[in-house]
Amino acid sequence: MLQAEIEALYDAKPESYTEAHFRLFARFKEELNAGRIRAAEPDPASKTGWRVNGWVKKGILLGFRMGAIVDMSVDPARLPFFDKATYPLKRLTVASGVRLVPGGSSIRDGAYVARGVTCMPPMYINTGAYVDEGTMVDSHALIGSCAQIGRNCHISAGAQIGGVLEPVGALPVIIEDEVLVGGNCGVYEGTVVKRRAVLASGVILTRSTPLYDLVRGEVYTASDDEPLIVPENAVVVPGARAVTQGAGKDWGLSLYTPVIVKYRDARTEARVRLEDVLR
Repeated sequence: MLQAEIEALYDAKPESYTEAHFRLFARFKEELNAGRIRAAEPDPASKTGWRVNGWVKKGILLGFRMGAIVDMSVDPARLPFFDKATYPLKRLTVASGVRLVPGGSSIRDGAYVARGVTCMPPMYINTGAYVDEGTMVDSHALIGSCAQIGRNCHISAGAQIGGVLEPVGALPVIIEDEVLVGGNCGVYEGTVVKRRAVLASGVILTRSTPLYDLVRGEVYTASDDEPLIVPENAVVVPGARAVTQGAGKDWGLSLYTPVIVKYRDARTEARVRLEDVLR
């Protein structure tokens, strides 16, 4: 079984890697590229709706451990590139059904990019990431290693979706179906953004920043065991909260915080539908 073989090789590092080991990793990466295995997958029984596949993360880390640095330069004089032999650029063809616009984008091998995905230059998708059908990854956007992106999302220009490759048991960043991530947003540290949520430009989501829900009167935070979870259909904007003690209070300072100002309505739907013409 692939899982057992990957875990055995990860846990018992040999003095040197054999051809059989590289064939095993090639099989593993083929499954990653096809989307048949992934670092995290939906799990209705979990509070977050997702579960981590730690063994898949081990396999991805194994590739970095096994790989030697090789010359991947297109033009060694003007465009030198040196990286792990186990993670070259992902091979795409017209038959892949991915719209990869010219201009300097890169997708690392071991990432699943579904049919109908649009990649605007320059953007980057790291190994272990999963990007589902109909999603647009806009200019200067980053999809980190092991990040899970759902169907028909828009990852807008300059957005950063963190991955969380290590520790292997940690949930990566999850962006569920039909989420709009605005320009220059940052989603990090295993945050889960539930389906159809909207993150306005400049929203930053981390484990250490509470999310204030003005509609429901709730404050959402991460815990030692659970990530920050953005509710379904939430519309999140950048906000601020006043410092209430010490010098910060005296100086009239405020700290950044994300705020849910409403949930998706007809007006929101009309704005989001404008994205469809770009696909």
